[in-house]
Amino acid sequence: MQKNFHRQYSTIVWLLVLLLFSSCRQIDSLIAESPSLPIANENLETAIFAGGCFWCTESDFDKMPGVVSTTSGYIGGSVTNPTYEQVVAGNTGHVEAVKVHFDRTKTSFSKLLAAYWLTIDPLTVNRQFCDQGPQYRSVIFYSDAHQKELAEASKKALVDSAKFTQPIVTEILPASEFYRAEEYHQDYSLKNPLRYAYYRNNCGRDKRLEELWGVKH
Repeated sequence: MQKNFHRQYSTIVWLLVLLLFSSCRQIDSLIAESPSLPIANENLETAIFAGGCFWCTESDFDKMPGVVSTTSGYIGGSVTNPTYEQVVAGNTGHVEAVKVHFDRTKTSFSKLLAAYWLTIDPLTVNRQFCDQGPQYRSVIFYSDAHQKELAEASKKALVDSAKFTQPIVTEILPASEFYRAEEYHQDYSLKNPLRYAYYRNNCGRDKRLEELWGVKH
């Protein structure tokens, strides 16, 4: 009697396992067949900034309140799907840039602009810190007329402040196709904190920023 009970119990357990496995397979199949849908967020807005090496620009914006995510990439050139090697060679017309997704209920494009200036050297042409070439120049890319107006007003305010005797050379340009950089460039400061810190320090970025703005990073 006891042996039969154990046999029946084992059979029931196996049936339940098979049923559960079958259900999981069906769920997995449904997930695989369903298209991935973006999470709707009516408060999400996008801005694109170029400030030299995108590792640093991305890291700087990640620390800002209201920023939801950042993506390193290339923009402004004539080559489709450019590679890092092509861009750094300076032959595609692209610049290293960062696309910033932010929640406009927690921050604004104007606040990001104000923060952006403090992360760049706006006085050097085709260069940011130790990185030289047009692919490393500083640029604010606007996606609509409102962003253009705010960007131009922000730059004018800096010029009018007479903080610098040299001209402000940071460009303001319409956003074009933005190409996501290779995966190993994304969140580089988080994935490779020691290499990132070594690069940033040796590049003299923070030292120059302190000289320009009097702010330590």
